[in-house]
Amino acid sequence: MPENHSLILDKKYVLKSPAPWRLKGVGILLVYKFKREWVETYGNLPKHLKGKFKGGLGMLLLANYSESPVGPFHQVIFIPGKFRKSRKQAVTRCFSEKEVSTQNLRSNWGIPAENVEIAWDATPNQDRIMLAKNGDIIFSADFESGGLSFPLSTAFLPLRLCQTWNKLKHFTRLSGSGWGKLAKIKQLDLNPNFFPDIRGIHPLFAIKVNPFFIRFPTPTYREEHV
Repeated sequence: MPENHSLILDKKYVLKSPAPWRLKGVGILLVYKFKREWVETYGNLPKHLKGKFKGGLGMLLLANYSESPVGPFHQVIFIPGKFRKSRKQAVTRCFSEKEVSTQNLRSNWGIPAENVEIAWDATPNQDRIMLAKNGDIIFSADFESGGLSFPLSTAFLPLRLCQTWNKLKHFTRLSGSGWGKLAKIKQLDLNPNFFPDIRGIHPLFAIKVNPFFIRFPTPTYREEHV
């Protein structure tokens, strides 16, 4: 068993829920093309990713999961792009509202999740999402979506992660699908001390996916040497 699994075992009353996971819900996906200088400065890179950015598409995924192995929860994931010679993507910021999801994301896939309060208010064509830490708002955004629905899958936008946790690389190829509608940002604000400062950067496109299905498979592992 990888050493990082001890995180779960050391947490009393936290359900250990190993991979694979299948989740269902609603997602809002923002796709970016970040510049190298921005990623190095604002991408919340851990030490082992500094200087290793290889381009690719960046993503902000906001998810409202109604079904998961650990029950319903909200999640926000930030991916600046691809890194290292392998050109795999890396999650550098992840927020979840439940301790059980946070601990399992860390131990199962090496995703650096942390607990915050997440509020998600939705109507058929509008979504308001707010993240708070210790009562202080660290991210808020309003989205509007509409138009014709179209099929969407990770065949179009692959998600192939390499995450390092406790000196162990976790390689995970996520698979997802759903029905999307084009979306746009009506308002976005954040605290740059806690959240990558994407204010003023326009996404290439934004999509609301409903329903949204995603699978987190069992990763493969390799020791971190560099």
